[in-house]
Formats: sequence, structure tokens, C-alpha cells
Amino acid sequence: MSESVRPTKKQRELLTFIEAFIAEHGYSPSYREVMAALNYTSVATVALHVNSLIIRGHLRKRDRSARSLEVVAQEEPSKVKTNEIKPGEEKWLVEKIEYFFTQLESGGPIEQSKLDELYVLIGALRVLGLEGAAQSFIPRLTELKKRVA
Repeated sequence: MSESVRPTKKQRELLTFIEAFIAEHGYSPSYREVMAALNYTSVATVALHVNSLIIRGHLRKRDRSARSLEVVAQEEPSKVKTNEIKPGEEKWLVEKIEYFFTQLESGGPIEQSKLDELYVLIGALRVLGLEGAAQSFIPRLTELKKRVA
């Protein structure tokens, strides 16, 4: 699996216990030690959680022997900047809005729903940090507003 899935609350608790146990003892806990420490009802429950964490990429077994679990170091997820736009994408978006304006400016009365779509598109420019581009469309939007049916 190339990218691990975030662990659930129970799985995070198990990972934390295993990490602390390894840090203290130098080896991983047995399934029975995990069961006792985390108040699980059976070793099978521990095995289920451990296998799930292995599948999700948070744990690995070094070999098939006992006490061979090791926690896989997780990379911090990269910060997603939702309002970041590439220059090519900016150009594409502005061209689409320009086209939409041209279509509405060439006709007669304008439906309110079409004007609302333009407001949303211009709002999107602002959210993306393209205030200058948004401002450039405002005079044209004001003119179109006068022709709403």
C-alpha cells in the first residue's frame, strides 16, 4: 500500500501502547500483554487490530516470530493549501468567466439564475486569492444586473 490510512481511535491507542512498550523494553509486547494492558477480551481481538494496522501500513512484522512488531514511522501529511492556484489554472478560470460574460452580454434579458452563476464564479476568484481578476469583472456585472428579467 503506497499511502497509509489514518488509524482509528482504538488503533491509535494500540499503536501508542506498542510504541511506549518498545521504548521501555526494547522489544514489542506479546499479544497477551497487549490484551491485558488495553483490556481486550481475547488475543484474537488483538490479532485483528494488529493485522488491520499492518494492512493500513502502521505496523510491520519483522519476521514470523513472537515480539516482532515494529511501528512504521508515519510521514506528516503535507499541508493542503486549498486556495492555491497555478498560473495556468488562473488563466483557464478567467477565460471561462470571460466566455460566460460574452455569452450573456450578447443577448437580451438575463435570467437571475445566470447572473447568480456569475456571482459564484467571481466569488470563486476571490476565494482563490485572485481579487484583482474579480474586481475587473465587477463593472460588467453591474451592467448585466440592469438587464435581469
